[in-house]
Amino acid sequence: MNLTPHRRPAYRDATVLRWLTAYALSLIGDAVFMVALGFAAQEVAGPAQVGMVMAAGAVPRALLMLGGGVVADRFGPGKVVIGSDTVRCVIVVGIAAALTLASPGLWLLVAAAVLFGVVDALFLPAVGALPPRLAAMDQIGRIQGLRLLAIRTSWIVGPPLGGLAMAYGGAAAALAAAGLLFALSVPLLMTLRLRSLPTDAQPSSTTPHSARGELVDGLRYIRRHPVIGPLMVSGAMSELGTNGLLSVGLMLLSQHQGWGPSGYGWILGAFGLGQAGCATFLAVKGRVPRAGLVQNMMLVAGSTAVGALAFMPTLSAAMGMALLSGLLCGMCGGLAIALIQTSAEPRYLGRVTSAMSITGVGLTPLSLPLFGAAIDAWGAQPVFVVGAGLSVLGAVPALSSTAVRRAQLPRLPGRGDTGQPAAVSAQS
Repeated sequence: MNLTPHRRPAYRDATVLRWLTAYALSLIGDAVFMVALGFAAQEVAGPAQVGMVMAAGAVPRALLMLGGGVVADRFGPGKVVIGSDTVRCVIVVGIAAALTLASPGLWLLVAAAVLFGVVDALFLPAVGALPPRLAAMDQIGRIQGLRLLAIRTSWIVGPPLGGLAMAYGGAAAALAAAGLLFALSVPLLMTLRLRSLPTDAQPSSTTPHSARGELVDGLRYIRRHPVIGPLMVSGAMSELGTNGLLSVGLMLLSQHQGWGPSGYGWILGAFGLGQAGCATFLAVKGRVPRAGLVQNMMLVAGSTAVGALAFMPTLSAAMGMALLSGLLCGMCGGLAIALIQTSAEPRYLGRVTSAMSITGVGLTPLSLPLFGAAIDAWGAQPVFVVGAGLSVLGAVPALSSTAVRRAQLPRLPGRGDTGQPAAVSAQS
């Protein structure tokens, strides 16, 4: 007789769905906050100052991200997620109140952006370290698919919602709406029942006690890990090569080709639709055989498709190529994150997640002006080829590792293995 209880897939698990809802609310709140912050800055300053306000939060977020991973590992990601999301709510509501009661200067908006960036440096590593505590390891692929869906949803819903709030009540109303979204996410996070991981009950006598020691220990662990290290290098090269192409590169390409802002929007929409389709596939399928090898094949194919965007003769052809790029890049990213999270020791999850995020939120934004200047000097096609080539080269460190080529996502447990460690509260 099989005594193993039926394992619900992640998309039917109540804990995962509560986390997903809270995560989506926070992401939409982020998008609304950025819209409100930009328009609030525009009301009191010129274009250069608007850019300064919008970028102010990126600097502390990039500088403190690795430290945020140390905090998540030391105090537990559940506590850090709840605390940081609460503080984000307070910051945003406080700025909304200030805009309602007075006409604050530019300094207040800059301070708000900086504070928000500091708290984000805690929130992002912690929320990224939660998936292994939400369900068994064999469900991580599905959870990453659901996470990608939440991200795509926030990009679709957030900016229009922020614009609508701005139209009816100005920046104060938009900030209040962002604060409400954060406020709704916090109770959901507090109700989560997180799984206990193997090292939770083990003493940490072998772990350095100082924050600096823990940070160095985490970086050393990442560098020496046969799967995580190569995938980190691969992901960094891919993001540096393609993110600039998919933002400022596509914007300038659309202008040059005569497709205009609407064409740019349609191309980005097609790319997002491809990523959403891939996210749905991962959420339902959960496990892809030979994930390490497939991830790198998707990296090469997806990077090539992104580079090919500059050679599309018509808007419809560019949309088709963008759709294909979104599918391939979505599969590549989803599998990479799932492989890293299932390979990492639980006590390093926060630091691993923060290192994973540092390229996207720290290095990539700094590269955007370089892409713009290069396209202005040499045209879109050569820059798209070089950027895509850098991303393709990201497969070299990964495929050079036998461990990555053979990496697999966990299988479903066999008979008699429930795969369900004891649950603990979200505050752990």
